[in-house]
Amino acid sequence: MAERSFAQEVLALRQGAGTTFRGEGILAVTKALLQSGVAYVGGYQGAPISHLMDVLGDAHEILEELDVYFENSASEATAAAMLAASVHYPLRGAVTFKSTVGTNVASDALANLSSGGVTGGALVIVGEDYGEGSSIMQERSHAFAMKSQMWLLDPRPNLTAIVEAVESGFELSEVSNTPVMLQLRLRSCHLTGSFVAKDNKRPPMTVTDAVENPKRDVSRIVLPPASFLHEQEKITHRWPAAVKFIQERGMNEFFAEDAADIGIIVQGGLYNTLNRALELLGCSDAFGNSAIPLYCMNVTYPIVNDEVLRFCEGKRAVLLLEEGQPDYIEQSLNAILRRAGATAALHGKDLLPVAGEYTPTAVTRGVAAFLKKYRPEAVTSEPALLRPDTDPGSPFAPRVEPAVVQPRPPGLCTGCPERPIFSALKLAERETGQHHISADIGCHLFSINAPFNLGATTMGYGLGSAGGAALNSKDADRRTIAIMGDGGFWHNGLTSGVGNAVFNKNDQLLVVVDNAYSAATGGQDVLSSQAQSPLRSTQHPIEKAVRGIGVKWATTVTNTFKVAELRDLFIHALTTDEPGPKVIVAQSECQLNRQRRVAPERAQAISDGKRIVKERFGVDAETCTGDHACIRISGCPSLTIKPNPDPMRIDPVATVTDSCVGCGVCGANAHAASLCPSFYRTDVVFNPTRRDKALAKVRNGWISMLSKGIERRAAGIEVSGDPGDLTVLDPAPAAARAAHSSHAGVSA
Repeated sequence: MAERSFAQEVLALRQGAGTTFRGEGILAVTKALLQSGVAYVGGYQGAPISHLMDVLGDAHEILEELDVYFENSASEATAAAMLAASVHYPLRGAVTFKSTVGTNVASDALANLSSGGVTGGALVIVGEDYGEGSSIMQERSHAFAMKSQMWLLDPRPNLTAIVEAVESGFELSEVSNTPVMLQLRLRSCHLTGSFVAKDNKRPPMTVTDAVENPKRDVSRIVLPPASFLHEQEKITHRWPAAVKFIQERGMNEFFAEDAADIGIIVQGGLYNTLNRALELLGCSDAFGNSAIPLYCMNVTYPIVNDEVLRFCEGKRAVLLLEEGQPDYIEQSLNAILRRAGATAALHGKDLLPVAGEYTPTAVTRGVAAFLKKYRPEAVTSEPALLRPDTDPGSPFAPRVEPAVVQPRPPGLCTGCPERPIFSALKLAERETGQHHISADIGCHLFSINAPFNLGATTMGYGLGSAGGAALNSKDADRRTIAIMGDGGFWHNGLTSGVGNAVFNKNDQLLVVVDNAYSAATGGQDVLSSQAQSPLRSTQHPIEKAVRGIGVKWATTVTNTFKVAELRDLFIHALTTDEPGPKVIVAQSECQLNRQRRVAPERAQAISDGKRIVKERFGVDAETCTGDHACIRISGCPSLTIKPNPDPMRIDPVATVTDSCVGCGVCGANAHAASLCPSFYRTDVVFNPTRRDKALAKVRNGWISMLSKGIERRAAGIEVSGDPGDLTVLDPAPAAARAAHSSHAGVSA
């Protein structure tokens, strides 16, 4: 169950020639694939481009009608290897995954694909996850294009430009026999707009046709001596063919080329940001009518030397906007200009940030510095963001002392079944001592932050076990712990982690967090998901898989919210004399996916008049001691503090907010850690029966009677202006509190 459904949006993919297609960037990419006659599509689900896989999944009926094969690939390497179908056959294929983490995994397959070359168009759609909104290490996909000499497209954030990039990308791939990477930033994936559609095309050759008519060309196989010839072919044939196509098709764009004796060269994906900066400086308008010459590189590799020299001819200076580091394009442009004897001064990271995302602020400041140096009269407006941060008029001037605003570290969602796992592990370490913990990619990586403070390293998706492989000593009195999610387990962890540990008789404890989905990337199904899918094979237990490759000590916990039981299991796993790797599969469904499924069902049942019981938890303020240990051991967003209602106590007490989903982990933690018994459960009954109403009336009356004296005494005391003066007021009625573990609350 993916976090977002495109079931309605994909209907627009049937639109024909001449109609206006409106939608998100990812829908435009899908439509462009269908218009291009793609024969097969695959990819690994991973943000921010993961929604493209969701779109394709929801559009499977349309794909089937066109005889387009679609597959959810097990990893990025699997996806990249799919493109081998385009080596011998004129099949257009496309795969998608997430930026450098995806290309890291896929690089072996991509290198071999690029070496042998392709006959059909091969397109790698990469979601570039770089900058302030990123969740990964900061690197650029550009390096992979250069390394394997694959052509890299970086189209303007405009649906027409993106669609044209897809269509031209296939043609460029076929003309030059080279796979092409299409780089889409997050904003390009989800911007909305329109373009004029074309008819969808059934591929001239389908996958079925290729299977029934096998071909083989030894010269395309990466094996000496052919592999030596492939390198020469890249330089003598493929590169010139690509450059010629790029020039003839006009894939790169020139704007206001002769408007001034200076100019700006920009990566296509940064064009909108640049135009906004020029607009703020009074050098352009919202429609891109720039007073400064621009060269927009919708193809950032290979660089077309003739176009660069043409743009720089007669100009005193040129500014390059190249996001990220190293400065691959800037180095290349310097070489091109100096070898040709061009006199234009080239500026780039001397005026713009060397590293980091090129935000509108960063670009505006860099462009302003460039224009004030070479053409100050062009700057007719000075936005407030150019003012120093010490200027009160600057939007970045501090409004409050930084120490006043305490940032909250990112953490797990309310009700997440992974939270009790790490609470139990912290409690276990009270008895076993601390352990080195090798972390992994996924939601569970939030355990490195407060309040858990677990995890020392992260080496890659599914590499949690492998990341702790070296820390294995027979002489140590404790064993290393590795954490891995179910998505990472099926992606890479089974072989590189568990298989490696079995082979080397590693004594580590591996905890596989099985929340039933590839949750961190949007809630897509994996092999071990419990859902019955008509398109996928699921319900394959992780424990069975690890036992199948030799793990002897393995167990599955089906309810992670039983903190005390899980704590005891951790202690046992960390102290047992059993040799070899130990595996605990901690299994509970992702709370977000559960709520997406259950909430509509519950709402419908309530609307139908059915009796529904919803559990909620709270904290008895009179019992709470105010030490907040419950918060430190949980970190749940719905568990926070509020002022103490007792005027004789100043420490704030714990409280549960309305975001509570009733998982009960707060109370389970308090019980397992022997904290104060202040938590209680409330059953909220919708459409109550007569029995429910009668019981609620009796319970509320009984609780009110028992607490009447206490309430009167508490309500009758108030501290006046003089701290030593106590004034007794008339007692006021107060809400009855639950003094027992559970009671029924009735909601009409």
